[in-house]
Amino acid sequence: MEIGFFSGSFDPIHIGHLIIAEHICNNTDIDELWISVTPKNPLKKDSKLSDEQHRVAMVKEAIERCKKIKYCDIELSLPIPSYTVDTLRELCKRYPEHNFSLIIGADNWIIFNKWREYNYILENFKIIVYPRPGFDIDRESLPKNVTLCDTPVIGISSTMVRDSFKCGKPALFSITEKVYDYIVKNKLYI
Repeated sequence: MEIGFFSGSFDPIHIGHLIIAEHICNNTDIDELWISVTPKNPLKKDSKLSDEQHRVAMVKEAIERCKKIKYCDIELSLPIPSYTVDTLRELCKRYPEHNFSLIIGADNWIIFNKWREYNYILENFKIIVYPRPGFDIDRESLPKNVTLCDTPVIGISSTMVRDSFKCGKPALFSITEKVYDYIVKNKLYI
């Protein structure tokens, strides 16, 4: 199967993430899209994340009804910090029957040359880049195995969602109802 691998902090997962995932599932050759919660992004040294168990639970709640979108726990079983190249190698080792494509935002594509062993990733995997506000990608300059997917450009961020809760004005329509209920029940971002 063709598997799209979509990794991130997901603190919390929001409607933008889900729209992008659904669009990629429906408009590429991806058979399934696997969402993985990253324990620590090595390029975001000062970021403080919510506990992994909360982020995982919110992802599972958000994708519960999605047949083609699955949760993948691989990054939580690997050494920290989590390097994408190591994760991709481990995915290929554990699931040799699948082909993996990496899904990243345009903001990450712009700094892709800072990723550990980025040339190895480019040489061995397809990469699907989705647009992000403020990050223009020249489609003509992309390597042949890198595709710019015309997903909707979503102006929602996890930071915006967290900040809205901190201010006492939750972004109700930026997250699913189940994620909202989970945040309130567990008193996250307050």
